[in-house]
Amino acid sequence: MIDNQRVVALVPIKEHSERVHGKNFRDFCGRPLYEHIVHTLHRTYAVDEIVIDTDSPRVLYEGASLSDKVRVIERPEEVRGDHTSMNRVIAHDLSQTEGDIYLQTHATNPLLTSHTIEKGLLRFVESEDGDSLFGVSKHQSRFYRADGTPMNHDPDRLIRTQDLDPVYEENSCIYVFTKESFARTGARIGKHPILFPISGMEAVDIDNELTFRLAELLTLYSLADEA
Repeated sequence: MIDNQRVVALVPIKEHSERVHGKNFRDFCGRPLYEHIVHTLHRTYAVDEIVIDTDSPRVLYEGASLSDKVRVIERPEEVRGDHTSMNRVIAHDLSQTEGDIYLQTHATNPLLTSHTIEKGLLRFVESEDGDSLFGVSKHQSRFYRADGTPMNHDPDRLIRTQDLDPVYEENSCIYVFTKESFARTGARIGKHPILFPISGMEAVDIDNELTFRLAELLTLYSLADEA
């Protein structure tokens, strides 16, 4: 709970994965990948409940044993499939839960820390005009459109990249919103969102075999550094 508001974390976990076969259940530094984010959320003091939305028989069977904060709900057939919008999944989850603030994250962000999640929640609660918050990665590089025209710089005036106006990429690490903001837009990002920068290491998202191996190496490096 944060500022006397009940925080519910939503974690969607699919059985099927297109790019990396069975990635949510592959061994990742000694345990199935999906367990890492659940344990991170368990350690996050502000999170009151972790709701795992899944179509996986394995998670339906064992998910609740991972933490006393966890509740597992079965994803209905009408919102299953690789092409189903995540906003449809969230709409179903909201109909099954009661909370003041919702945080959504993914099993594919195993390097995301409790500290960063707590900072994001505090940033949202302390905001006077933001109706939602989402994680972003900050870039200060020269970007071009497909037709070769520059997006954020003047090729005839080559200033240092660190002096360029930053461009922010939605990184899918965290989304914070309320039922009210979701109802107004039908989406986890509201009309007045807060952009919340997350470090490159924590923002690594497992989307293919390369990023799976990269995330493993970074996790092992982090554990060795802590030791």
